Amino acid sequence: MKKLIFTLFCCTALLALTSNVANAQSYKTALGMRIDAGDGSTGVGFNVKHFFSRNGAVDANLIFFDGNVVGLGAEFQYQAPIAGARGLDWYLGVGPNFLFGKHDTAVQLRPTAGLDFKIPNAPIDFAFDWRPMFTLNQGTQFTAARFGISLRYAF
Repeated sequence: MKKLIFTLFCCTALLALTSNVANAQSYKTALGMRIDAGDGSTGVGFNVKHFFSRNGAVDANLIFFDGNVVGLGAEFQYQAPIAGARGLDWYLGVGPNFLFGKHDTAVQLRPTAGLDFKIPNAPIDFAFDWRPMFTLNQGTQFTAARFGISLRYAF
């Protein structure tokens, strides 16, 4: 697991150092809904993404899963545009996630990799990402098949 985290960190740093893009995002904040699905249960909830620098953003989620489980998490993301595709960006990120159930709490580390599309001249933003999860307590466990879809109002 340490090798994967180190590799993800190195890739993010390399991309950050080699990017020479003048305008990396087309909005400052986006607020909307997220669906988190894949292996296990499916959750639906709230999502907000806020840029604090040209390429750096925080993407936070409050997700409600079946079985009375609530997920709360946030990732730091590095985001940059895809050349020749107006409004389409790629991003990489990582951050903590907590699942609160009736009798226990799971602590997770969630790397993300995805695409963000802000419709030009409209305040609508879509995101699709791969969101695997490393559960760190309750016996270390890795779930690769997790994905997120977001629909947000961008301003």
